[in-house]
Amino acid sequence: MTDQTSEIKKLSTLLEVSQALSSTLNLKAALHRVLEILEQQHGMIRSAVMLLNEEKNELTIEAANGITADGQRQRYRLGEGIMGRVVESGKPIVVPQVSREPLFLHRAAPRRDLSKQELSFVSVPITLNRKSVGAIGVDLKFKKDRDYDRTVRFLRVVASMIAQALRMQRSVEAERQRLLNENIHLRQELRERYDFTNIIGNSGPMRQVYEQVAQVAPTNTTVLIRGESGTGKELIAHSIHYNSPRARKPFIKVSVAALPDTLIESELFGYEKGAFTGAQTRKKGRFELAEGGTLFLDEIGDLNLSTQVKLLRVLQEREFERLGGIDTIKVNVRMIAATNKDLEKAISEGTFREDLYYRLNVFAIFVPPLRERKSDLLQLADHFLEKFAREHNKHIKRISTPAIDMLTAYHWPGNVRELENCVERGVLVCDGQVVHGHHLPPTLQTASESGTITRLSLDAAVGAYERDLLQDALKTARGNRARAAKLLSTSERIIGYKVKKYGIDCERFR
Repeated sequence: MTDQTSEIKKLSTLLEVSQALSSTLNLKAALHRVLEILEQQHGMIRSAVMLLNEEKNELTIEAANGITADGQRQRYRLGEGIMGRVVESGKPIVVPQVSREPLFLHRAAPRRDLSKQELSFVSVPITLNRKSVGAIGVDLKFKKDRDYDRTVRFLRVVASMIAQALRMQRSVEAERQRLLNENIHLRQELRERYDFTNIIGNSGPMRQVYEQVAQVAPTNTTVLIRGESGTGKELIAHSIHYNSPRARKPFIKVSVAALPDTLIESELFGYEKGAFTGAQTRKKGRFELAEGGTLFLDEIGDLNLSTQVKLLRVLQEREFERLGGIDTIKVNVRMIAATNKDLEKAISEGTFREDLYYRLNVFAIFVPPLRERKSDLLQLADHFLEKFAREHNKHIKRISTPAIDMLTAYHWPGNVRELENCVERGVLVCDGQVVHGHHLPPTLQTASESGTITRLSLDAAVGAYERDLLQDALKTARGNRARAAKLLSTSERIIGYKVKKYGIDCERFR
């Protein structure tokens, strides 16, 4: 074979090796294919790729050709045997005649009866980031006139290509592990965030909710969460899911009220390609996406009657068909529904199916409105204060006593959500370390039970602000008028006058 023909053959081999390494992310399979190519194209009788396990500081055979299964399971210390020395030194080793080399261990590939066929052995390091991470070694038929330098150069190119494939595999594995760790971390965060012991409130009505969540969470029972808007029904649904055996599976939420009637069915059950104009591909519905997990249907009372029929079938039979499809799809999904509507009234009016109501109302949880759990209000307000102070990078320590009085006096038609918004507004406009009454929304400062707002005169507004400051100082001073006077840079006599004027009871701050 001429030199030109030999070089063309080597280039062709390198092309095949490149294609083998780039065609799959399974490095072991790719390396096996590379060794097969070397055998077919260049008559390499035996071959192996060893990689270094840095944690154990030992070499293992990642891929081999012409070596028994027992031989492939062998382990080598760094520096042990010919290939071990190649990895340790980072330099190639050429053994023209294997029979004359005492360093051969013959553990992975016993070379018996070398008198019949003398072999040559060539091994080159696999280098990554200037560090030996493995080696490739091959057996060749012994030829006196073989150009070993050319063979080494060729194998170095192959080893370099293997190193790049190894770099890619490690990069993909590191990214996969990062995503896996991130997924585990996020799931743990969700579990901790929605643990029902973290739901704020110690009032009697809320303790009953905790007991119900603890009872139903470990089961697969359908749950119906009822309560006014803004009471935290979605938080309860999350808590049930993340404290259930399905916690590692998806939690899929569908807000029925946010979707038009024409879309709700396709969103829940999906559709087949061509089911309607614009359906270019098949789309999975929320039921399929929630497989093995929990589907949360918020505002179930707004579901149209035609979709109610299909939903009833899913609850009864655990199966459905996609829109435009004929294949029946089985699902394993836990249903949690929530509503702020009077479903009994909707049944009497004919807008909600009675049979669906009984299917959903297996285990009902009533979330109390904020006005019925006023003892939880201060705890909730403090929680939101800390949350929004952190989010908006403000150093706010507390809510003033007059502001707390305003919060407790309000009737909260928007429940916990309205309280959250009010506290966030207070944090945003506060320019000090204490949220005062004038930082709260006007509806809280002057609102009556009807929700109307009355206009204050300038004197009344100044008086309200003065009373607020005075009570705040007395609270800091634990009711001590002399200390409160120092805090406000005034005299104790004036403090006494103002206390009498505004009818403030100093004893409540002690």
